[in-house]
Amino acid sequence: MSIDKFVLYWIIFGIILFPVQFFISAPYGRHTNKSFGLLIPNKIGWFFMESWALLTFIIVYAKYFNTNMYSLFFGAVYALHYVNRGIIYPLRTKTDGKKIPLSVSLSAMLFNSVNAALNAYFLGVICKYADNYFLKWNFIVGLVLFVLGIYINNKSDNMLIALRKPGETGYKIPNGFLFKYISCPNLFGEMVEWLGYALMTFNLASLSFFIWTVANLLPRAYHHHKWYLEHFKDYPKERKAVFPFVF
Repeated sequence: MSIDKFVLYWIIFGIILFPVQFFISAPYGRHTNKSFGLLIPNKIGWFFMESWALLTFIIVYAKYFNTNMYSLFFGAVYALHYVNRGIIYPLRTKTDGKKIPLSVSLSAMLFNSVNAALNAYFLGVICKYADNYFLKWNFIVGLVLFVLGIYINNKSDNMLIALRKPGETGYKIPNGFLFKYISCPNLFGEMVEWLGYALMTFNLASLSFFIWTVANLLPRAYHHHKWYLEHFKDYPKERKAVFPFVF
């Protein structure tokens, strides 16, 4: 099987799972479910499932190392994202005492292995970027969206983390910034970020990663929004889940 055909099958798999996830909420965070087996500390589970993507990407990219400056740039920003998500973010979250099913962490590690390996392989082997690639429309638009997505994601995460005082583990209603319009600007920002990355890199692997990101995060935002409405009687009814004024 060719690598392109494998990626296409991977995309189809993600599209098939997309509607299913609106009916089954991933059992971690506020949706943690003990029926999914052994529970481990949230920070440890998050560290392993996110840093695994970083490790996989580095191993595969090192094997198929490409000195093209654009491939190096795209590889660096991909790795930096997971340095933040896999190492820095878990250390900053105030989730002491919270648990995550081991099965969720393991399945996320498998998912991240495929996506990270595909992106590293395409950057190392498949993609050939011209010397003037930074002038291409897709690079410029993609870079703007990527930086904007990072800003929205990190600012929203910072606001959520700041809601909890030391020792607190409960949930509060976030306000301000894009929380004025949507319940999950952090997830919205991550989708914008990987849309930008897919445009910048312009290859099948990054497209598949963006599709999988939406397939996972859009239902996640729906379940978060529904949870807020169920648990807070004074939750702003005009807010949408993840897309301002739309959904």
